[in-house]
Amino acid sequence: MTPRLWAVGTLVALVVAIVLVAVLRVPWWAPPAPRADQLAALRSLPVDAVEKGRAFHSALRPGIYGGLLLGLVLAAVLGFTPLGSRIVAFVGRPFGGHWLASALLGGLAIVLITELVTLPVAVWQQRILRRYDLSTQDWSGWAVDLLKGYAVGAVISAVALAGFFTVVRFAPRWWWAFGAAGAATLAVLLTFVFPLLVEPVFNKFTPMPVSQLRNDLLEMAERDGVPARDVLVADASRRTRAVNAYVSGLGPTRRIVVYDTLLAEAELAEVKAVVAHELGHAKEGDVLTGTLLGALGAAAGVVALHLLGSWVALLRRAGVDSIAEPRAIALMAALAAIAGLAFGPLQAHVSRQLETRADLHSLLLAGDPQVFEAMQARLATVNLGDPDPPRWEQILTASHPSTVERMAAARAWSRTHHP
Repeated sequence: MTPRLWAVGTLVALVVAIVLVAVLRVPWWAPPAPRADQLAALRSLPVDAVEKGRAFHSALRPGIYGGLLLGLVLAAVLGFTPLGSRIVAFVGRPFGGHWLASALLGGLAIVLITELVTLPVAVWQQRILRRYDLSTQDWSGWAVDLLKGYAVGAVISAVALAGFFTVVRFAPRWWWAFGAAGAATLAVLLTFVFPLLVEPVFNKFTPMPVSQLRNDLLEMAERDGVPARDVLVADASRRTRAVNAYVSGLGPTRRIVVYDTLLAEAELAEVKAVVAHELGHAKEGDVLTGTLLGALGAAAGVVALHLLGSWVALLRRAGVDSIAEPRAIALMAALAAIAGLAFGPLQAHVSRQLETRADLHSLLLAGDPQVFEAMQARLATVNLGDPDPPRWEQILTASHPSTVERMAAARAWSRTHHP
């Protein structure tokens, strides 16, 4: 059997594996809460908070979708014309066109051009955040965090590109197989590396002082069967007024992380409700689910890239001879951008289902739907959320159920468990 037939069979197997993981690990059973309950929840929220949240998101939308469109257009111009291949060749020329130098410098050049072109959109969005008093950063602090993000992205991109083109060079016929395995491995490694190496780049984490809240959170985690090693406080207030918490790490490295803004803004019972939600993700293995889907999706993407490499018209349009040469980096980025846009709504739907299950877990663990509702109202008020966004936006991009959906679900749960 030829490598191409092997690639087709492998892609089919990977797609089947993705479907099986999604079917077995994603709770597709969760329907939306009754609309009548959603409208009642909306009426219970302060009118001024609702109007401010809606105004904030209306102000952000042009930048969000305009930036998305700008990024796609730029990716198409660089990837589906010879321009991107010429840029990669140009930056590699001082090194004699060496394949590794062309791959690393060419990839970084494409990323840098994209970031520079879309920088005005990022600045505009930061101005909106400052105008609505959600950001606590001055422009110098914001610029430093932006550069940190670029540096982290550059390192990850360099590792991926170096590994990919090394495999291509030493296994020219079967690079897709080794590349798929490498992409899956990188996706898994990032799950472990991100909390330990990347998060501290942007936030300082300090152990929560011994207190009743700390004891309650650790006891709740123990009772839930997902014991945590420690409770940490993140200095999110240096960047934002938004509130949040999460659980990171696996097994002996698991830790509860609470934003200092949440401690400052929320009642203690509401903090516990937020952490109970996050413990739900840990108990149900949602990080593992996301890692599996991400690893299988990355592997499938590499195999699909190999199969697209036989599309002569596409290669000719991009000005390259092979999909597996450094000059094709811009073409790869364009194809990745299109794939991200195409599968984005499905990823958002999966995320909403997982979040809905975690909400139910919070209700079961904390056992107080009134506190859960109050917590959701506070999250929407402090984070300037749109409590009832347009349905099209919710379907296409939302990673969480809307505020009114979550409040309505708590009301429906309360009728069942506390009639």
